[in-house]
Amino acid sequence: MTHTLSLNWAIMAISLFNAIVLLWLGATVLLNADRRTWGIWLAGLGLLLGGAFFISHSAILGLDLSQLSRSLRFWWDLGLIPAVALPLGWYVVILWYTGFWNDRSSSLYRRQRSWLGGVLVVAAVGLMAVVIYANPLPVQFSLLPLKFIIQRTGGTSLLVAGYAAYLLLCFGLALDALLRPGPTERVMGDLARRRARGWLIGASALLTVVSILVISALLWVLLSVRQDGLYVVTEPVLLTLARLDLLVSGLIAAAILALGQAIVAYEIFTGKTLPRSGLRRQWRLALVLAASYGLLVGGILSLEQRPVYSVLLSALFMTAFFALLSWRSYAERERYIEHLRPFVSSQHLYDHLLTSPQPLARDLDTMQPFQSLCRDVLGAQLAILAPMGPLAPLAGAPLVYPSQQTVSLPALHEVAARFASPRTTYLEVAPQKFGGAVWAVPLWSARGLVGMLLLGVKEDGGVYTQEEMEIARASCERLVDTRASAEMARRLLALQRQRLAESQVADRRTRRILHDDVLPQVHAALLALNQVTEASSDVRALLTDVHHQISDLLRDIPPVVTPEVARLGALGALQRTLAQEFAESFDEVTWDVPPQLLEDSRSLAPLEAEVLFYAAREALRNAARHGRGSGDGRHLHLHIRTCIGHEGLALEIEDNGVGLDVRSAEHANGRGLALHSTMMAVVGGTLALDSAPGDYTRVRLVLPAGSL
Repeated sequence: MTHTLSLNWAIMAISLFNAIVLLWLGATVLLNADRRTWGIWLAGLGLLLGGAFFISHSAILGLDLSQLSRSLRFWWDLGLIPAVALPLGWYVVILWYTGFWNDRSSSLYRRQRSWLGGVLVVAAVGLMAVVIYANPLPVQFSLLPLKFIIQRTGGTSLLVAGYAAYLLLCFGLALDALLRPGPTERVMGDLARRRARGWLIGASALLTVVSILVISALLWVLLSVRQDGLYVVTEPVLLTLARLDLLVSGLIAAAILALGQAIVAYEIFTGKTLPRSGLRRQWRLALVLAASYGLLVGGILSLEQRPVYSVLLSALFMTAFFALLSWRSYAERERYIEHLRPFVSSQHLYDHLLTSPQPLARDLDTMQPFQSLCRDVLGAQLAILAPMGPLAPLAGAPLVYPSQQTVSLPALHEVAARFASPRTTYLEVAPQKFGGAVWAVPLWSARGLVGMLLLGVKEDGGVYTQEEMEIARASCERLVDTRASAEMARRLLALQRQRLAESQVADRRTRRILHDDVLPQVHAALLALNQVTEASSDVRALLTDVHHQISDLLRDIPPVVTPEVARLGALGALQRTLAQEFAESFDEVTWDVPPQLLEDSRSLAPLEAEVLFYAAREALRNAARHGRGSGDGRHLHLHIRTCIGHEGLALEIEDNGVGLDVRSAEHANGRGLALHSTMMAVVGGTLALDSAPGDYTRVRLVLPAGSL
């Protein structure tokens, strides 16, 4: 080291910083990878090897360079192998990341294939030269004769020239692969590439500059330092080398920061689809630790204090850093609890059920937790929560953030078809088609897709993290379920109130008719019987009138189970209703129901059969009434099909009519398909409505497995 304290301090601090950050990044990549492929192993081990290089660099800085001691020789030989292997490792990792091996017909593969072979040959020759010339092997494996031959033939200059070409090839070709990458097999890998591309290009450009500086320093040493066949290191030469070392180490530190930002912010080497916010916080703490520790220990070593002082200050530093880490963890916990409070607080469902006569989805305070989720947790500029599937008629209209913003959504069935299973957690969508949203997050339940969360870009322009997507998905699934469950409870309570009111009215009506109409007439008939026999005709007329009134009263009371459904089964009664009531309503009818299933439907429980029949009849009435729209010239085709699957008994009624707006399909006062969807839910089934304006309308009724 030099006699300049500040220069020695800066060089040692940056060297320790690079060593700590590279070791942390390497361990993070290997420990957090989803699937440790050979590319991830190479990236992680390369980062660890870079940390080992700076460990040897720091050890050399602490030794006396004027004496060729065994320790100096050991650390010098240890640093030579990473110096040769790391440029090749960087080049191969960038090729793997940019998809060099994904498609052998890609332009990247055709462009870089020959260059890769040449670089591998140069690296092999370089490693052989390091083994021969530097001789890191034990003394009994001495290669001094070969070393003497290399020295006599100007081997040092050849090695420097070869190493210069090797560095420029590795970093230059890696930069070319980043600028023109190949195909990717990773989910949303193109998005991660676009966002991480600037950081990786910056790191490659910095490493290219570093290689040029290293080559210039080596040439300067060969031309200026060598005297009479020996390398004489004077104080001015040592000062110049130290300044070059500081510049190179600083540029490498900047490249490491760019690479680390790409790793933790976009998960480029771990296989994760989205980054995790926890990893980003740990990255910041790792930088604080590396910088603080480098400054502390570098200063102590530069001041050449006793080792005990270094140990004591390091212990105090580690204790303070651990206390800071504990405090930050507690602060993060408090922040999470604060963000969680809107989702676990009471929704006052009991009060709404007892006091609200309107649909509960309008009065239920689900907008407040949704706003809190979008504003405080996600930091989104735009968010739309759209219920879908069997819960859509119950969950109400979509929620929009900000609440004052109005958006026009297209039919979501095209996007929903891309979500094949719950393992597909999010997709990128076109913002011009979805009101500015760029992400579509599916919401699932045990019955399938129940909604979709559309997200715009973040307020800060960043990327949604893995934790944020999982929190958003779980929270919105709960909101949809809460709205649907509460609305179902409200409808059932309203039906019960209506039944009670109708029962009381019927009871009072019966009492009134019997008291005001029937009893006076019976009394008059009794009085007439006491008169002359000529009045018998009047008595018969009075009794006949009483009979008619009682008959009408009994006729107004509906039977518990429709006899037609009980005798023919739900599907048989539906087939007869279609042939009789709707015979003239459709131009063409396709009845796609297997005869065996038609027979098996008679085994349905009476309540389930009646609910299924009336829901299907309501769908037929809507198709007949609204299928042709305002005109009569449309050819209306009705298709009825059934099947039995893992969901249970499914009945689909589809027409090719003008379609309708699904959100306006719910009728007022709990009637129409909204009422029947509630009744289907009561018996454990579902009613799903799907329609494309001008194309079709489909009603899907499902009874749970085991109903037959």
